[in-house]
Amino acid sequence: MHDGGPVLAGRGRLLRLGVARDTAAVRHITTFLVVTVATVLVTRAFLAAAGYPQIGGGGLHVAHVLWGGLLMAVAFVLLLSYVGPSVRWVGAVVGGVGFGLFVDEVGKFVTADNDYFYAPTAALIYATIVALVLLVEMVHGRREHHPSEYLAVAADRAASGMAGGFTEATRAEARALVERGRGEPGADELARLVEAVPHDDVGMPDPVRDLVVRADRWLRGAVRLRWAAWLVGFAVVGVALSAAVAGLRVLARDAASPTWVGAGILGGAALTVACVGMSAMVGRGDPRRAASWVRRGVLVSLLVTQVLVFRAVQWVGVAGLVVDLVVFALLEVALREGAEEADEQVVQRPDRSAGTGR
Repeated sequence: MHDGGPVLAGRGRLLRLGVARDTAAVRHITTFLVVTVATVLVTRAFLAAAGYPQIGGGGLHVAHVLWGGLLMAVAFVLLLSYVGPSVRWVGAVVGGVGFGLFVDEVGKFVTADNDYFYAPTAALIYATIVALVLLVEMVHGRREHHPSEYLAVAADRAASGMAGGFTEATRAEARALVERGRGEPGADELARLVEAVPHDDVGMPDPVRDLVVRADRWLRGAVRLRWAAWLVGFAVVGVALSAAVAGLRVLARDAASPTWVGAGILGGAALTVACVGMSAMVGRGDPRRAASWVRRGVLVSLLVTQVLVFRAVQWVGVAGLVVDLVVFALLEVALREGAEEADEQVVQRPDRSAGTGR
């Protein structure tokens, strides 16, 4: 009988309860959120093009919120029915479509007359997505994974592999996870289990992961272009200026929104431009610091300015949102590559004290 008391005592409360975070969780949740937003946009575009048809008759109307609830239920059944990660991307996509159909009708939920065209609907949907993103950041972005969590994820992969086998790529991923959990109880046994999983030439398709890999490759190539920094700066400032125009329209009573919305838009846009200006001042000496300042400006735009823009001009704000998201992804890749280069320089730097007798 093994006494794990001393080992478990140093772990957090959630780990003590057996709640380990999946290292691929951010990818799955991002898939869910992207599909949610895409579903809302496609649904709105289709309904507008079709003249807002209604399913039903005789006083009945089958709203698409019901289809959304059904698809979310299907996603839950899938995720709760199968062991391992194989169906998680399917659950993320199906759940995203369902939640998109559900949240698209938020206007009916918050108005006494069930108004689908309620003006602040776009802002409410966007604020909901932002709140979920912040929740993901709180759960997955503030704490490094504990070594035991890497082992838990490796065991999850092995559970799937025991039924369907491992491709070479899947086995390499499981090995890497075990290595990151070395020193924890069960690591050696799990390593042997990973090697015992039978080989399989055909893996479970994961188009979402393939798309992420391709996008990461494209983004890495884009950030290495000589003019990438200038393009990012102009794009961020351009979005801020377009938002400022929307804010001025509100203040001029050309858009049906409260005055504080226009003032908030102008303030957020000004803060974003100020961050870009700071990046230009520090950019020559420290590119990573410059990218960090631009990232701050984009975060202000995403978390504050764009929410108010959607309140002011509703779905017209989608274009600026897309640009901000692409720029944010480029900055994340640039900062990650900068950190990797800095780590390599530290490793390769010669020990100045060698040979000095110190």
